[in-house]
Amino acid sequence: MDHSRSKLSPTVLSIAGSDPSGGAGIQADLKTITAIGVYGAAAITCITVQNSLGVSESVALAGDLVVRQVQAVLADYHVTHIKIGMIGTIEIATALGQLLTGFKDEVIYDPVLSSTTGQSLLKSTNLSDLSDQLISKVTVLTPNLSELEQLCQQQIATPAEAICGARQILARHEHLQAVIVKGGHLEIDNPYISDYLVLKKQEQIETSKRPRIKSHNLHGTGCTYASAFAAFHCLEKDYRRAFVLSAAYMDRIISKSSAISLIKSGKGGPLIHTW
Repeated sequence: MDHSRSKLSPTVLSIAGSDPSGGAGIQADLKTITAIGVYGAAAITCITVQNSLGVSESVALAGDLVVRQVQAVLADYHVTHIKIGMIGTIEIATALGQLLTGFKDEVIYDPVLSSTTGQSLLKSTNLSDLSDQLISKVTVLTPNLSELEQLCQQQIATPAEAICGARQILARHEHLQAVIVKGGHLEIDNPYISDYLVLKKQEQIETSKRPRIKSHNLHGTGCTYASAFAAFHCLEKDYRRAFVLSAAYMDRIISKSSAISLIKSGKGGPLIHTW
């Protein structure tokens, strides 16, 4: 039976790498999207070999294969939101950028440039290529401190500098509507953590300030946050509301995960995405 798009339930499509340990990447994205109550689809960009100790190997798929995965989903599902994580190569970024030129809905990009333990996850040293090919096509960017510094090509030490960097990126890309500055690595001695929603069309900055939760189990927080924002925006259709709900979701699952032990190394464990 043929159904019109207006009658189809929305889908969030994640485009990211695969984490065999289940804590980050495609696996974390689908857990998060499902837990929030939205249907999730997935297109894989890279196969990684990793666990809580780090990424030991990463193999990127061919750009056209990644595109064919995405096209297969777009042709059959009512995709209103695309969440992009690890892309692996500029070839994949270019292929996705060309594909997204005709996509009219939300694209949330978590610019995964390196792993938590320091391994580079993008085989390119020219970040201007990344901006030209992919960032110019997205609507929301969710960098952590290190990623924001690399994209701005400057060191950032304070929230004011981070917000300024976000505004610089917004000014460079006409299609980009919002940058979420994640504060987990800002002011790490502060007992409170603050995230910032910087919108292109408003001067006022939306801030989410809450107590910092101490936990060894933080593997995949960046992937999870961006996926949560995509899912909540899919439900709420509002940047500010999705921002507030994503912060609350992260606090809840980080708190829940802090008392659970899943890995032999004892630290760097995954989040428990159900809430």
